[in-house]
Amino acid sequence: MPRLKSIFSALLFVGLLLCLGSFAHAESTTATVYLATDKGDGEKVGTVTITDVAGAEPSVSIATDLKGLPPGQHGFHIHEKGDCSPVEKDGKMGHAMAAGGHYDPTKTGKHLGPDGGGHRGDLPILTVGADGTAKATMTVKNLTAAELKNRSVMIHAGGDNYSDTPAPLGGGGARIACGTFK
Repeated sequence: MPRLKSIFSALLFVGLLLCLGSFAHAESTTATVYLATDKGDGEKVGTVTITDVAGAEPSVSIATDLKGLPPGQHGFHIHEKGDCSPVEKDGKMGHAMAAGGHYDPTKTGKHLGPDGGGHRGDLPILTVGADGTAKATMTVKNLTAAELKNRSVMIHAGGDNYSDTPAPLGGGGARIACGTFK
């Protein structure tokens, strides 16, 4: 019986080490976020860090540490390309347009919000306080830190209703800040 207890204790210890090891090796990626201008990156406004969350299904923790943004609610998304450069469209420079559209690897073509079954790049609304800061942590399912490397995070001028009506892509409008995950 003492030998059985010893084996059980050893197995329990190994299991605990494996669990702790998975927390210690959670993958993470950080984007430095800048105001988007028609000339490229403007003033640095902070960081967004994405870290894998251990569990049965893929999910990430998103930590924002931002300042210098307009107060209120803003559309907040992962975009398909890791490039925040301006691009000329219809004769005028579009802020951070090189980032492409919302990250949608399964080509759903639908803007349904986080966990809605549409774009996987749809994130929860970003709420900026009256002082221009946004320090929050949110969890989003069906994403991993590894798949977001070399993509961008985008903050839009307006809120997001997670629908394509009455305005496309939730009505967030102009791209006001952008950062790329390395």
